[in-house]
Amino acid sequence: MANFFDELSEILFLDIETASGAETFELVPDRIKDEWLKKEQLIQRDQTDYSPGDLYFDRAGIHAEFGQVICVGVGYFQLTKKENKLTLRSKCISNESERELLLEFKALLDKKKWILCAHNGKEFDFPYLCRRMLIQGIGLPEPLQLAGKKPWELRHLDTMELWKFGDYKHYTRLELLASIFGIESSKGDLDGSQVNATFHHEKDIEKIKTYCLKDVEVTARIYLAMNPMEEEMEVDVIHLKD
Repeated sequence: MANFFDELSEILFLDIETASGAETFELVPDRIKDEWLKKEQLIQRDQTDYSPGDLYFDRAGIHAEFGQVICVGVGYFQLTKKENKLTLRSKCISNESERELLLEFKALLDKKKWILCAHNGKEFDFPYLCRRMLIQGIGLPEPLQLAGKKPWELRHLDTMELWKFGDYKHYTRLELLASIFGIESSKGDLDGSQVNATFHHEKDIEKIKTYCLKDVEVTARIYLAMNPMEEEMEVDVIHLKD
């Protein structure tokens, strides 16, 4: 059990929130606009009733080439042995400048040899962060340097992948895992489909940060549920200030 807690303390749970690079398609630089139109044609190839640029606001944020990282939520566990209690310490990194945001996140990764854990992280969070860092002229921190590494050398965990148990066709939403494990939902008055409008139209980054931190907590609790302990462990959550 001691080894489990030692390993647990090495895991940095994370979640990113992203938005389209511009508030409207008209504000997108011409070269990027041309590339988006090509991608949009692939997305809409079976449909003819749409105008070029229609999908930009709703879909650009999920593509690192056309989107931006607007906040990164992180959290890690500490064990209070005397009280037999775990404390999840979390914070959300945000900045009006995406480059400054990513530099702060890089500095965090440079401080410790973290194992990174996210839900669908291998398909979304990790590659998105890598691409946006390079676009912003930032060298990748060691945990995100994937080139030349063997799969077992990567210190990445993915709760969705862990739940697949080798079933590569199986996609499971974070909310579904939270439901079956009896974990409080992260979906309150905001869900993923509303983030772009909340960021660009409402200018409410605090609302997005709260949602992001809740996803970090849910991911961390799901990881614990996938590694059941003999004795139930109380978990406290402390949100650290930016």
